[in-house]
Amino acid sequence: MDNPIGIISMQFTRPFTGKDLHYIAKTAELGFDFIELLVPEPEDNLSLADVRKAAEDAGIFTVLAARVNPQRSIASEDKANRQGGIDYLKRCVEAATELGAAIVGGPLYGEPMVFAGRPPVPRSDDEIAARAGRTISGLAEVAPIARSAGVTLAVEALNRFETDILSTTRQAVEVVDTVNDPGLGLMLDTFHMNMEDRSIPDAIRLAGNRIVHFQANENHRGHPGTGHLDWPAIMRALHQVGYAGPISLEPFRRADDRVALPIAHWRAPHEDESAKLRAGLGVIRNALSLAEVDQ
Repeated sequence: MDNPIGIISMQFTRPFTGKDLHYIAKTAELGFDFIELLVPEPEDNLSLADVRKAAEDAGIFTVLAARVNPQRSIASEDKANRQGGIDYLKRCVEAATELGAAIVGGPLYGEPMVFAGRPPVPRSDDEIAARAGRTISGLAEVAPIARSAGVTLAVEALNRFETDILSTTRQAVEVVDTVNDPGLGLMLDTFHMNMEDRSIPDAIRLAGNRIVHFQANENHRGHPGTGHLDWPAIMRALHQVGYAGPISLEPFRRADDRVALPIAHWRAPHEDESAKLRAGLGVIRNALSLAEVDQ
């Protein structure tokens, strides 16, 4: 398997601004095939044309990760917030087109919870059903726009502490199948799958050809190979479903286990992690190679 493997820009810095373009060349230097970039915000002062040129100069490509919030949530009962979610996803497609990126992944539906510092809100069954309906109709509205632009939206299930919309692969499959448009596919993240799916390989086989983006993250979001995930079994399942798309890493769990450290918060690196990144990349590449011979 020769899937392209990339690294998320949060590994290096956040926010990613105009002064951080050198990390694109760094990504290529480390041996990665692409950089997964958070969809820029206006305050990031980042020229998409400059990003595209930097990626082309480095010989790599870009994948985009959406950043939703309560004010841009297609699941929201508030009409303004729901429209904000629709408008934001349209802007994501425009950004991808300008960058030459083919994929915009992420939760897409909005209202991230604990990881973003928001507590869960108890809701009735009727309220939950209404949120699901709004999520599906919102994605159905934007998916054809993405498809016509040559972009695929990749909806991601998050663990129970980060969302109350989609937490399992089966739930995400149901949404993708209901929308039923090539402009919407599925993004799987093994960090979340480790918590919510009974079996990561079985969940991959269930998702099948719906998968358009894959994030290979350890159970503790550290560098691949430092946790307990069975990478050969995971990559074998991807091989079995014929997945040939991008695989990105986001090992931004830093080597710091101080008491009372808020692990859920992003923290900047405090050391040069190049050797660890190359080693983690090697773990995934080797597992991909084994997937073809270890059947």
